[in-house]
Amino acid sequence: MNISRNKLRKIRHKRVRGKVQGTAKKPRLNVFRSLRYIYAQVINDEENKVIVEANNREISRGKAAKTSLTTVTAEEVGKLIAKRSLDKGISEVVYDRGGYKYHGQVQSLAEAARKAGLQF
Repeated sequence: MNISRNKLRKIRHKRVRGKVQGTAKKPRLNVFRSLRYIYAQVINDEENKVIVEANNREISRGKAAKTSLTTVTAEEVGKLIAKRSLDKGISEVVYDRGGYKYHGQVQSLAEAARKAGLQF
């Protein structure tokens, strides 16, 4: 029986989401990776609202249209999401890695957000 990587990731994410909950005081920082882009959202699960969001498409608008997804671009997204969160008055979040392993781009984004002032 062959189950795709993405289906396994979704199973892991569903399992983690049963335990990780974002509130108004401590929202959830969610990460999604596609083959070309990385997205980060700060979500209040009580109201089902996205408070702030960032992705590497915004960063690369001034550069070439095609960008490669690297740990450097993930760091930039981490800094951007932290800056926007702090501007909205959010300093503490719960990190939701979305079923991905904590390494590579997911780790770079988290560490950059911590360095920029977010606590989790």
